Amino acid sequence: MPPAGVKKGSKRARQYEHIKESAKDAGASEKRAEEKAARTVNRERARAGETQTASASSLRGKSSSARGGERSHDDPTKQELYDRAKQVGIEGRSTMTKAQLKGALGRKRG
Repeated sequence: MPPAGVKKGSKRARQYEHIKESAKDAGASEKRAEEKAARTVNRERARAGETQTASASSLRGKSSSARGGERSHDDPTKQELYDRAKQVGIEGRSTMTKAQLKGALGRKRG
């Protein structure tokens, strides 16, 4: 369901559904996909002047359409990195930070 203030069948409602489906296809849960889509649509509505108020952070930086997919990847969680490190057989993984796990996995691949 699109965020409040978005009419059914409107451009923003279609945008919401598209973003939600893309996030789900990328592996996000239903709840996370809905949240991501709602935040994006609300930010775009604020930039276009379609809302009565807009936070400063909604108006900063490039719009999602201008960004063209930069930052569209979701960063793996520490648990996901840990699980991958376990599969690969990296020693000392239980005491590593997320950054250390990323580094160790990167060295193991290369």
